[in-house]
Amino acid sequence: MTVQELPGAAAAYRPTPPPAWKPRTDPAPLLPDPEPYRVLGTDAAAGADPELLLRLYAELVRGRRYNVQATALTKQGRLAVYPSSTGQEACEVAAALALEERDWLFPSYRDTLAAVARGLDPVQALTLLRGDWHTGYDPREHRIAPLCTPLATQLPHAVGLAHAARLKGDDVVALAMVGDGGTSEGDFHEALNFAAVWRAPVVFLVQNNGFAISVPLAKQTAAPSLAHKAVGYGMPGRLVDGNDAAAVHEVLGEAVARARRGGGPTLIEAVTYRIDAHTNADDATRYRGESEVEAWRAHDPIRLLERELTERGLLDEDGIRAAAEAAETMAAELRDGMNADPVLDPMDLFEHVYAEQTSQLREQAALLRAELDAEGEAR
Repeated sequence: MTVQELPGAAAAYRPTPPPAWKPRTDPAPLLPDPEPYRVLGTDAAAGADPELLLRLYAELVRGRRYNVQATALTKQGRLAVYPSSTGQEACEVAAALALEERDWLFPSYRDTLAAVARGLDPVQALTLLRGDWHTGYDPREHRIAPLCTPLATQLPHAVGLAHAARLKGDDVVALAMVGDGGTSEGDFHEALNFAAVWRAPVVFLVQNNGFAISVPLAKQTAAPSLAHKAVGYGMPGRLVDGNDAAAVHEVLGEAVARARRGGGPTLIEAVTYRIDAHTNADDATRYRGESEVEAWRAHDPIRLLERELTERGLLDEDGIRAAAEAAETMAAELRDGMNADPVLDPMDLFEHVYAEQTSQLREQAALLRAELDAEGEAR
């Protein structure tokens, strides 16, 4: 017996779903603009805070030097690997400066610069990447989650912390950073869904740098933009020029403020470009041409901001020189710190695993301690 043959089926049959299917949220306000939002080089630049622009510039210059120095350290054997963010410094710096001290930053493996711009010691930011002491810093002290090497796993953690803070009544926002490759991971989708349902005070910043290692964005998604994915979860999507530091800071600042006042999460896609290879172990010439890279060099975040500042009379040659000298001082201190051999304690293996060690860990620690004592006596 078919549905049409059931008693009363003719009267009950509907050619379309009943009214309950209708959207819970009007999708129109959630959709991103058709073009990335920009400030520099537009009329909006006149309203930008000069003090903020100068601070962004100083951090961009320092960040570029940091990337160059860290890359050099890999060639010297002082770092095992370094994923450079050259070309993406505007996203990194803006993410750090958009947060209040009480907020939390959840970085990916490429976001060491964001951690440094937030105040983390440059040497501590690289400690993990040379295979040294745990994550290299105390996450609770700095309100920076551990640099996350697995793709997108930090996103659900950010949602959990933000949701917990809201339940406790704490005025805290979490900002989670991820690359375009991370948006293809299940953790990305789960995090956005939970965040939207719970209206968690979290901001998702996707740095779309064009490639997930060697995979271009077109082979990852057929969506109009990554920002368009927001509407499927019921949160606003924003599209911004990721090389425009002022624009990224403004969009992030608005999203952080919205989250803090209870408006829920926002997904922001910053369109940028990875000038350097994926890491020092990658040969980017195998999947992209130099002409493409040069085109993006012309849209360099430092040059864009420097041009704006000089044209407005806010920056002169002395200011440019001062920013470069401060960056060189940082690089020298980073070299000195990374050239000092770390003093390692093998017993640290058992620290920071559980709040209270399990019986198995205590047993293993005792065995290692006995071996170390015996080795010391043998010497």
